Amino acid sequence: MVVNKYKIREQNESLVLKGIIDHENISRAELSTLTGLNKASVSSITKTLLDDGLIFETGIGSASIQGGRKPIMLQFNPKAAAILSFDIGIDYLKGSLAYLDGTEILSLQKKRITVDAKTVMPLLEQAIEELSIKANVEIVGLCTAVHGIVNENSIVFTPYYDLDTVDLYQELTARYDYPIFIENEANLASLGEYVFSLDSKTLVSLSIHSGIGAGIVDHGILRKGQYGEAGEIGHSILYPNGKKCPCGNHGCLEQYASNSVLYETLAKVKKLDYVDSAIVKRLLDQADEETLQELNMNAFLLSVGINNIIAVYDPEVVVINSSIYRNSPALLSVVENHLTSRIARKVLIQNSALGSQATLYGGIALCCQNFLNIRELKFHSRNSQG
Repeated sequence: MVVNKYKIREQNESLVLKGIIDHENISRAELSTLTGLNKASVSSITKTLLDDGLIFETGIGSASIQGGRKPIMLQFNPKAAAILSFDIGIDYLKGSLAYLDGTEILSLQKKRITVDAKTVMPLLEQAIEELSIKANVEIVGLCTAVHGIVNENSIVFTPYYDLDTVDLYQELTARYDYPIFIENEANLASLGEYVFSLDSKTLVSLSIHSGIGAGIVDHGILRKGQYGEAGEIGHSILYPNGKKCPCGNHGCLEQYASNSVLYETLAKVKKLDYVDSAIVKRLLDQADEETLQELNMNAFLLSVGINNIIAVYDPEVVVINSSIYRNSPALLSVVENHLTSRIARKVLIQNSALGSQATLYGGIALCCQNFLNIRELKFHSRNSQG
């Protein structure tokens, strides 16, 4: 198989390729009609894509009502190349090697580890080696998600670990030939939802864990702001002069409504050494009144942040990506009941379909968008039965 793995595809080539991906089984004549390109151009482009191994011919289609030769149908070949995607948390590392359509080849996860400026590269190098050794096709991109502000592949601010003291992009590009991308994990989670989960053209995805971040996608483009700080809803002020936040503010939303804060609060209230989403669900299943009260307060506070982000970005969908809300989906109705504004009524609020894997899918999506030169890339229909 031949893949021109790092080339930037020309606009017409990407247009034809997108048509093949979107329609899954399409003829050259149909592509000509769909794209507005003449048949000679389509034939030349599809020959290149066939030579690169990105598409293949699937057989003979039906003849038109006017008769004539039956067309040869074309499909996208997602196994033409592979992508590496990583999510580096404050105490974990998750990785995935996947084909272009997100189909997983191999994955790994390391929990309860020390992630800091000294350990991050050894951890990544080991993970890359473990995954790459199983790749039977060319790797055409690597994306690493970090929990903090990232601007143009530079880690600007990581409030809960010191990765902002490392030039991770430079370290990785010095070691590996394929394109490297460093991105905020909430941004990638939103891109993962856009490409692999939802029909929506505009969406906001809230990633809730130790902090609260929002990724904003508009027609396949991440809206990150001038300095990469758009969507930092966790650092919007909920209570003026409230709790101190590592960002420098007082009273930030994530100091009251993040998963970590809820766990800490419940641990104190229930006199437990440790609380996680599984324990929260168990307490809720037991109809524990104190737990229910804390969850209702969490949903109310979160609804304030969601209301604000809807007012600013006007998305079709707001996705909540939180282990607490996935385990207790009834909490969505509590959030919705607090969204009383006319502005918020038309917006769909839903749990993430990708869950804890959304960020990894987002890394795959970002690499694939760049490799194929297709911004409005959609693979969700391809994976809907997976």
